[in-house]
Amino acid sequence: MLRYQLFDIEVRLDRDRFEALARQAGLAASALRRSDELGRLNAELELARERLVSAREEERRRLRRDLHDGLGPTLASLTLRLDAARNLLARDPERADAQLVATSEQMQEAIAEIRRLVYDLRPPALDELGLAGALEQLALRQAGLQVSVEVEAPPLPALPAAVEVAAYRIVQEALANALRHGHAKDCRVQLSLAAEGLRLQVSDDGQGLPKALEPGVGLRSMRERATELGGSLALERRAGGGTAVLACLPLGTGGAGAARNGSDGSPNGASPGRAEAPSGAAGR
Repeated sequence: MLRYQLFDIEVRLDRDRFEALARQAGLAASALRRSDELGRLNAELELARERLVSAREEERRRLRRDLHDGLGPTLASLTLRLDAARNLLARDPERADAQLVATSEQMQEAIAEIRRLVYDLRPPALDELGLAGALEQLALRQAGLQVSVEVEAPPLPALPAAVEVAAYRIVQEALANALRHGHAKDCRVQLSLAAEGLRLQVSDDGQGLPKALEPGVGLRSMRERATELGGSLALERRAGGGTAVLACLPLGTGGAGAARNGSDGSPNGASPGRAEAPSGAAGR
């Protein structure tokens, strides 16, 4: 009898040991899976960071080139023209006047170039009208496309400058894609605030996404703008046809109260039919 009791105790002890080992193995496997997932996410974040750094450096290179090759020579030429007009003023007023007229025309071209550079950095309408007003102005300029802009709870509060620029550029690119690739006639831009940030949706009545989506520069640019702010961007095939671009842009630590008088922000999961905007080299 004692032998059976000892045997039973040994069996229970062995079973407890096996259960403890099984639990430890399960925890180890779970930790390994989490480690693998964390490694994958870190790799994706590092790749996104490298793309963003490259994009920012390319933008700086483009701006430097525009200033050096375009605006710089123009301003130098204006100086020479003014000097020539001054030298001619006493002995040949007519030629001096012609020089001043040509200088004035060239100066207007330089002003237009400066405005273009400023617009590329940050559309002035964002400072003048706010995000909703700037998007309404953008909508009116879309030839061949009827665009409506809706704000869920108007008026929007002051938003961080970087969020405004990202939202504006995403809408701008989405409208261009809807017309160029989707051959849409109508678009609807919707803005709303949520706990996670600014929600943005651009829906069109175009041809919709192709089954084999090959993303191009436009889609990659939209996604990078959202990712740079810690947000997300996805594409959705609409049931009735057409495409929807959905973005969520966090408002950062400053929240919706951050002002918008500087580009640096200084004071003043996919559902069925939805595809995360991937990175690639061609297509829409």
